[in-house]
Amino acid sequence: MLVVTIAVPLCACSFALPVATLASDDPVATSSITPRFVSPLSPDLGEEDWRRARAALAVALDPQGSGSQVSWDNPDTSIKGSFTPVGQPFVADDRICRAFLASLTGTSGASSLQGTACRPSGGEWAIKDVKPFKKA
Repeated sequence: MLVVTIAVPLCACSFALPVATLASDDPVATSSITPRFVSPLSPDLGEEDWRRARAALAVALDPQGSGSQVSWDNPDTSIKGSFTPVGQPFVADDRICRAFLASLTGTSGASSLQGTACRPSGGEWAIKDVKPFKKA
């Protein structure tokens, strides 16, 4: 009876044995490409330029704001620009949207853009579309 009492719990136990794998333990070197940051406005803008531009965009497009032009610059790169809201804010796909005109002066010269940015309630503005501005 003692043997059966000891043997039954032991039958329920399992043993794990290490199994050799075909894979090598050495890490495999792969080349990874770090994606380069690209601003939705211009490839001339670096991350800090875009951070400053995005802050100015938020102030310019704020529905509670004055609706006037907001400028920004980055003295480290000498890139600068401005945003001017165009028309009144409107709702599209449960987001607040507003058209804007933008001017940029960067390493490739000066450019004028027009676009639309939207934001969800309480969220950040994101540029929906942007294209070169052609004066009529």
